Amino acid sequence: MSQRTYDAHRFFLKDTIRQQINFAQTDQNRGVPPPPLQQPCPPDAERISLPDGAAALERLGTLSVGKAIAQRESVRHFAGTPLTLDELACLLWATQGVREVINPAVALRTVPSAGARHSFETYLAVTQVDSLTPGLYRYLPFDGELARIQDDPHIGRRAARACLGQSFVADAAVTFFWTTVPARMEWRYGLAAHKVIAVDVGHVCQNLYLACECIHSGTCAIAAYDQDACDALLGVDGNEEFTVYIAPVGKK
Repeated sequence: MSQRTYDAHRFFLKDTIRQQINFAQTDQNRGVPPPPLQQPCPPDAERISLPDGAAALERLGTLSVGKAIAQRESVRHFAGTPLTLDELACLLWATQGVREVINPAVALRTVPSAGARHSFETYLAVTQVDSLTPGLYRYLPFDGELARIQDDPHIGRRAARACLGQSFVADAAVTFFWTTVPARMEWRYGLAAHKVIAVDVGHVCQNLYLACECIHSGTCAIAAYDQDACDALLGVDGNEEFTVYIAPVGKK
């Protein structure tokens, strides 16, 4: 691989692009309405109410922040026992829970995001969660609900295949798939949006690691996956919304 090729790819990690943008021409500064803070839910989708995730995390969490940080590690072997709906709710709250809606363009969540743009949606490949039928779900953080997208008893194996055959995905109780809706970030930052989307998703997954540790569960972040297969699994278009990060979760 030539140095020129490496340099071209390293450009993404730098913030040089910011000096090349006329921010007066971003959609935000031109008065274009912002994209919705949450993707629309099909009107015929079954919705499942979640327990209060903040209360569940406080009740179920057994470790101090210091211990959770010190003990955090990637886990690829799971006990094969289900998560409770309370445990799933607290993990969802920790990663994308909504603390306050400021206005139609801004909401504060449990993780930081550049400009509070929060470009992510959370999909769940559920295999073993008490009271949930195995299948595909989407988290609706502004409603405190799950949208039931598709029942699928083989969702774990399908998720593993989409993750390039990483078999431990099939053994997880639930696998988190985070997609990005880049227009949410582009609305404010234009071409400077894409680096910060990548930075933001790291904040999300680290909260998942720490919350898992607090409830005696584990996860392992996955950034190596079949893009087209994951997008097809979730039913997203691969351009206006696409997979950016994955994390299987299970009891240790």
